[in-house]
Amino acid sequence: MAEPTSSRPTDGLPEAVVQTSGRFRPQLVWVIPIVAALIGGWLAVKTVLERGPTITISFLTAQGIEAGKTKVKYKNVDIGEVRTVTLSEDGTRIIATAEFTKDAAKFLVKDTRFWVVRPRVGAGGISGLGTLFSGAYLGMDVGKSKETRHDFVGLEVPPVVTAEVPGRQFVLHSDDIGSLDVGSPVYFRRIQVGQVVAFDLDVDGQGVTLKVFINSPYEKYVTRDTRFWHASGVDMTLDANGIRVRTESVASIVSGGIAFEAGPDVTQATPAPEDANFDLAADRAQAMTTPERIRKQFLLYFDESLRGLSPGAPVDFSGLTVGEVTGISLEYDARLKRLRFPVSIDVFPDRLRARFRKGASVKAQDLPGAEGQLLDELVRSGYRAQLRTGNLVTGQLYIAFDRFSNVPAARVDRSTTPPILPTTPGNLQQLQLTLAKIADKLDKVPLEQLVNDARDALEALDRALNSTDRLVKRIDGEIAPDLQAVLNSSRQTLDAARQTLGSSSPEMAEVRETLGELRRAAEAVRVLAEMLEKNPESLIRGKKEEKP
Repeated sequence: MAEPTSSRPTDGLPEAVVQTSGRFRPQLVWVIPIVAALIGGWLAVKTVLERGPTITISFLTAQGIEAGKTKVKYKNVDIGEVRTVTLSEDGTRIIATAEFTKDAAKFLVKDTRFWVVRPRVGAGGISGLGTLFSGAYLGMDVGKSKETRHDFVGLEVPPVVTAEVPGRQFVLHSDDIGSLDVGSPVYFRRIQVGQVVAFDLDVDGQGVTLKVFINSPYEKYVTRDTRFWHASGVDMTLDANGIRVRTESVASIVSGGIAFEAGPDVTQATPAPEDANFDLAADRAQAMTTPERIRKQFLLYFDESLRGLSPGAPVDFSGLTVGEVTGISLEYDARLKRLRFPVSIDVFPDRLRARFRKGASVKAQDLPGAEGQLLDELVRSGYRAQLRTGNLVTGQLYIAFDRFSNVPAARVDRSTTPPILPTTPGNLQQLQLTLAKIADKLDKVPLEQLVNDARDALEALDRALNSTDRLVKRIDGEIAPDLQAVLNSSRQTLDAARQTLGSSSPEMAEVRETLGELRRAAEAVRVLAEMLEKNPESLIRGKKEEKP
């Protein structure tokens, strides 16, 4: 190196020497940190690029959910993990933040559903037993929507049917849910073909709406005319054929169920569309009843108690159900100054037309025009409405329209709307009237005089019995010994007669000898009589001498 020069004086001080550095040469020790930093940066970028979306799922409770441990699974494959669990701002729900893999982003659509998988016992059976060992996790059902979403509301109950299961959903309307629950089976010809997936109370509170899912390929049997009914419990029927018990399965007895079947007289029908609406009947008999298109309203007045009669009770026409009771009201009759109880009924003419035999003098199609005239003729011939007991145990009543003899003349009152049909007292009221008549006749009977006569007769009978008792005592004390002596004497006489008449007694030998002599005498007389008959002259001439 060249010696540096300085223009400043030294003044006795050491002079600084300036050295110029050469070309920079990197040290080997810095290579490793630089490579590590590059690898770390690359991994960080790779992690950011490969990281999937982050979503939030809200639940009512965080039971079974743990941050950093709870996995999100689809078809039992891990596709995400819960990172944090916090409370919502109002504190009513919990917010679980879950991070997914990049490949799972396509599954996060609007109708995707999440729920906590843990051990559960429900109508569909026991589920989630595997989580006893592996721990709870979030289940996932991928929706079919094309719209993405990043905030979801989790299900508190796992869905019965997931989106990938083939089939069709239908909507049922019922007055009440009965014993049904989510997971209750749906039967077709006693084969389980679906299940109840959801239910909810109607907005007006007047009924319940249920959603059922029918698995493929059985959904094709659901048509517009299909009838659904409650198949819960046991349906017992008692009729002329005996007792019949009907149930779909043991499971339906415990957890309830629904059954469906095609309506009567249906040959061909197209399958019902998705979410088609149907009514859910209480039982099969009600479900198979043909809807009534024509209803004729009538009014009835009864002079007896209506206890046991309720809306829905049948109206019976000579054994055929042709209508039903629709209401029971109250009104005041100012003319008679008493309360009356009008009973409204609906009559279904189609049920009568369906019963008409072919070739009858009155055709079924003629009923609409001649219906009023035919009803008037029936009433004139003695047909009346009557209350009858339909069940002796519950006391339920029904209305029978039948023919009666010895009833006062009546007619259909068509001056009001609806018309008024004539009635006749029921069997119970007739029995009460009969008992009242018997009571009136008993009131006219002179019971006091009859009682006095009966008392006199009893006193006379008592005196006669006392006299008889005294007579018996006298006979026992006075006459009985004499009778005993007479009996003893008679016994001795009989013994003597028995000895006399014995076969070995001398008297009987003499009797037998005497009888032999009498027999020989009778024989001689017979010979004499025969000779005189042949030779009557012998009485004069004497017996002929015999020639030597």
